[in-house]
Amino acid sequence: MHDQFKELDTKELKFADTVFVRDIDTRVFQAIVIKCLADIEGVSLLEGTLLDNLLGREGNERIKGIHVEQDSKNHSVSIKVEVNVAHGISIPEKAEELQSKITGEVCKLTGLHVSCVHVVFKALISDAPLEQIIEEEIEREEEEFNPEEF
Repeated sequence: MHDQFKELDTKELKFADTVFVRDIDTRVFQAIVIKCLADIEGVSLLEGTLLDNLLGREGNERIKGIHVEQDSKNHSVSIKVEVNVAHGISIPEKAEELQSKITGEVCKLTGLHVSCVHVVFKALISDAPLEQIIEEEIEREEEEFNPEEF
């Protein structure tokens, strides 16, 4: 019986250190970013597509414009946000405000380092509804091109 223990490696008798693992789903980061966007005036998130509406996707399933990449080795996260901005707002200032707010909230709530916040401005938000702008443009074109003049 004494020979049996000679073959046993002593490393097998020691316990390994406990490893704590924390996974955070992409939807959590999306919810944090949406909350940040709600607190900032003059920007809005892209809306879902027609297909999303037809399929009845709701909530986080139809969030468009927030892309998250996690690096578990470095305990960091990279976030890309696509937004619309109101006409007349300084884009560089608004980008800095968005990046600061998102970085602060993600760090505070998740404990992860934010390696990158990439803000993409996709479109301008106008004060007037789109239909009204189109009607005004058509009226202007009709005034400029009058067939009675020829």
